[in-house]
Amino acid sequence: MIDDDISDYAKATFERISESYHITLVEWNHDKDHIHIMFKAHPKTELTKFINAYKSASSRLIKRDFPRVKQFLWKEQFWSKSFCLLTTGGAPIDVV
Repeated sequence: MIDDDISDYAKATFERISESYHITLVEWNHDKDHIHIMFKAHPKTELTKFINAYKSASSRLIKRDFPRVKQFLWKEQFWSKSFCLLTTGGAPIDVV
């Protein structure tokens, strides 16, 4: 369901929202059903608050601008409620 167009749109949304949370995108890639995002954040950044804001906004915007995704959604949710957050120590995303 996540093609290149949706991935690019989600990435642009991430970059727009991340500014106010002092988060910088480092790497981004996607598969058909998930996205991997590597970013740098200020130590005092409330990551859970940012992730929830991003998922909420991007879900709403993707469903609005890419209505074809609605046929693939479970209970109208674009993202699952869960997420995996890891620290990398500077390793590139393909190693993680």
